[in-house]
Amino acid sequence: MLVKYELLKECSETKARLGKLHTNRGVINTPIFMPVGTQATVKTMTPEELKEMNAEIILSNTYHLFLRPGHGLIEKAGGLHKFMNWDRPILTDSGGFQVFSLGKLRKLSEEGATFNSHIDGSKQELTPEKAIEIQNALDSDIAMVLDECPPYPATREYVYNSLKRTTRWAKRCIDANNNPNQSLFGIVQGGMYQDLREESAKELLELDFPGYAIGGLSVGEPKNLMYEVLEYTTPLLPKDKPRYLMGVGSPDALFEGVEKGIDMFDCVHPTRIGRNGTAMTTYGTVNIKNAKFKEDFTPLDSECSCYTCRNYTRAYLRHLFKANEILGLRLMTYHNVHFLIDTMKNIRKSLEEDRFMTYKKEFFDKYDQS
Repeated sequence: MLVKYELLKECSETKARLGKLHTNRGVINTPIFMPVGTQATVKTMTPEELKEMNAEIILSNTYHLFLRPGHGLIEKAGGLHKFMNWDRPILTDSGGFQVFSLGKLRKLSEEGATFNSHIDGSKQELTPEKAIEIQNALDSDIAMVLDECPPYPATREYVYNSLKRTTRWAKRCIDANNNPNQSLFGIVQGGMYQDLREESAKELLELDFPGYAIGGLSVGEPKNLMYEVLEYTTPLLPKDKPRYLMGVGSPDALFEGVEKGIDMFDCVHPTRIGRNGTAMTTYGTVNIKNAKFKEDFTPLDSECSCYTCRNYTRAYLRHLFKANEILGLRLMTYHNVHFLIDTMKNIRKSLEEDRFMTYKKEFFDKYDQS
């Protein structure tokens, strides 16, 4: 079956909403944060660890899996779920953002994008049909259309032509899709121009996707501008379908996105900063490499129940990073991913109890202390 969104409750003060996303491989409680497993793995973590912290869905990357190990090999393995030993839902992005971020290493045309592989320099091509072929072979639960992600800043003319191409590519993706159990989401573009966002949404709604994403944000624009775009774009999307904000994962952006009606988020932020020694905690961010933690024998976050905080001290974690031990990267990543998943669980509880704005204030009264 295709995914089906069930709206359970709407916030009385904001556009935030509580829901469930029904998929072939389980129910996803929304709003939800999706850890990113770019190359069929959430960096440093096992699937079992993700299940321990109740990750309900993860994201993998079409571009990277196409280049290595190849979607043909993953298809032979029985699909991405079997290949990586993950039996819960998976969303795959189209690879468009990665290709377009290559800059001078790629060329764009109506047909698609040609680019040089970042691995071996070989010339490759990604078209709407190819993006769907790859995702059909991966057999993810949710696939994304190939879109053109305009840079920031960009002229109105450029963004207009870009959104029109995104619509044409979306139609080609629908025509190319041969996996009846895979839900294909459309991606609304339009840059920072309200009327172009409205035009993109109108065109894509006519194609009747089972879910919609908002793309082209978190690409270098100020956060207040991103929130402004969300404010007028999210209401354009159907109430009876999931809304996905692509590439966003800092606590402030998650709360703002939920407040404006977003259901799904993903970002490499928690894993990336964790590997660099930074933790998100109840009382703000902590750089564990700081000398002041050398003799700090308290947990990383005294209010966190994750494996890392139950078993290890800040002094030990600092030692691991100073000694370049892999365990440090694993423990910090575990905590950060758990922190965001747990925060989203608390957001859902606050929505259920109709106290979302109160919880938001309580969260940042502590978090902003750093």
